[in-house]
Amino acid sequence: MLKDLLQSKHLILASQSPRRQELLAALGVDFEVHLKPIDESYPDGLAPFQIAEFIAKKKAAAFVPELKDNEVLITGDTLVFKENMALGKPTDATDAKRMLKLLSGTSHKVISSICVTTSMHQWVTYDTATVYFRNFTENEMDHYIKTYQPFDKAGAYGIQEWIGHVALEKLEGSYNTVMGLPTQKLYDLLLKV
Repeated sequence: MLKDLLQSKHLILASQSPRRQELLAALGVDFEVHLKPIDESYPDGLAPFQIAEFIAKKKAAAFVPELKDNEVLITGDTLVFKENMALGKPTDATDAKRMLKLLSGTSHKVISSICVTTSMHQWVTYDTATVYFRNFTENEMDHYIKTYQPFDKAGAYGIQEWIGHVALEKLEGSYNTVMGLPTQKLYDLLLKV
């Protein structure tokens, strides 16, 4: 259905995340992946959802000057928040373990933003989910970091990986939001195009 509505449009996903690519493909649309290096810094004083939206719009801004009339750009950002402290991508194994220790045996928020941009319009939204993990053992954290190397993931974990299978106790909200692409929100935005 969505593919038919967008048949005259050329979808571009600006994300190297295989999870976002897989989720977008599941919506039944054709798209290309285009990448540009983006500085993901943000100004102080933003609320958690504002940070996610700010970065998604910043990613889009790098492509706007070259967007053609029939192109639709999709950008997004996912952040993990523990008590309003943003946990970005870990810098190394030590940083990953620090983050996992913060998330062990407790709950945290995951906010994923979506920005849909055309040459004429831009829509941005976000979704929030709450993730509850049981306590991780030292061995489990070490195994996960060594085996899965979650250095490209906010909060140092991927919910769809081993750690999610063994430690996820409860999820309030969308699983896809935690994976990095709130597909229901994206679908609604694409219908506006």
